[in-house]
Amino acid sequence: MTDSPARPAPLADPHLVYDPLAGDGPKDVVVLGSTGSIGTQAIDLVLRNPDRFRVTALSANGGRVALLAEQAHRLRVRTVSVAREDVVPALREALAAAYGPGEPLPEILAGPQAATELAASDCHTVLNGITGSIGLAPTLAALEAGRTLALANKESLIVGGPLVTALAKPGQIIPVDSEHAALFQALAAGTRADVRKLVVTASGGPFRGRSKADLADVTVQDALAHPTWAMGPVITVNSATLVNKGLEVIEAHLLYDIPFDRIEVVVHPQSYVHSMVEFLDGSTIAQATPPDMRGPIAIGLGWPERVPDAAPAFDWSKASTWEFFPLDNEAFPSVNLARHVGELAGTAPAVFNAANEECVEAFLNGVLPFNGIMETVTRVVEEHGTPETGTSLTVSDVLEAETWARTRAREITATTATAEARA
Repeated sequence: MTDSPARPAPLADPHLVYDPLAGDGPKDVVVLGSTGSIGTQAIDLVLRNPDRFRVTALSANGGRVALLAEQAHRLRVRTVSVAREDVVPALREALAAAYGPGEPLPEILAGPQAATELAASDCHTVLNGITGSIGLAPTLAALEAGRTLALANKESLIVGGPLVTALAKPGQIIPVDSEHAALFQALAAGTRADVRKLVVTASGGPFRGRSKADLADVTVQDALAHPTWAMGPVITVNSATLVNKGLEVIEAHLLYDIPFDRIEVVVHPQSYVHSMVEFLDGSTIAQATPPDMRGPIAIGLGWPERVPDAAPAFDWSKASTWEFFPLDNEAFPSVNLARHVGELAGTAPAVFNAANEECVEAFLNGVLPFNGIMETVTRVVEEHGTPETGTSLTVSDVLEAETWARTRAREITATTATAEARA
């Protein structure tokens, strides 16, 4: 009788601590996407805990240079970077206005590769809070450089799954998504062999309880009115379609090496329970806090230590009701489609993600109806078919697949818009 091959270690494991630069004093942190929602909340956490964290560099797209300059000055960072080279003059002016006479200004990096360069710079932890698959290159750079990666950019893991898993050391990735930070903490209650299934919670977004027919005429304003979380427009629309939950199912599979048929999604409107782990003995461990991303960010930056008062706690002296509902897969087909592309692997997740980003943009611009988002993404995924890259996936494969998916999604969207205009 031969032994079965050992299962690979999961990327995220609360029982393992990857800390090659452990030492006394604050952890040096690089924040990518510093002017976005995750970045600004991370900076708030750092400023409240100067004995624990020190930000050495900031990266942003370049749309809010005044805020970036203010952050740089408050944190006294060495380097700032922007993806858009055209905003460098405005950034220099903003930095000059934020800094006092004689204060040394930080170094400026600019261009599409600037965030990737910062991700490999000298630090303890890289917080990747960039939105979209453009976060893949910085994720790979941080891992290759041996940094602890606090990962809020789920897309980089999803589109580059095998690339990320090939580079990441056990415990090197700490998830920052509220759902995956919750799973990470709940998994600490038992061994991997004890896990029966992962339960990922969803708020249900602004359209919980509506049928597919009910969603035909919803507006952009309707989709952006999230009942629980304040997020950017793309992420908010993804929450309305539940694409974000589909991406999180793929992410959970990759982070924790749990088969897709053992990852369940349930709707929890209050967003108090961020996810749960069911163990073999029937016990379920749930991680719960009031909705606030500073808690997951603190886990990402501070683990294995907890940061006191990182986020608000519940007032248990007040009555509250917590509800759970099954997911309506007919009205929200995105989760099952995500499972499908996750099982296909290769470039299929990249195609799914890229097509969705294009369709969300078309919806926000009034070109595509709400239901048209998933209808178009499904068509693009079907046309892409079964990827042939297998385990030999490369960055070039991902980029080529994304380019094709974006182009095809735009073509289908344009055809749909033309047909509706003629109708």
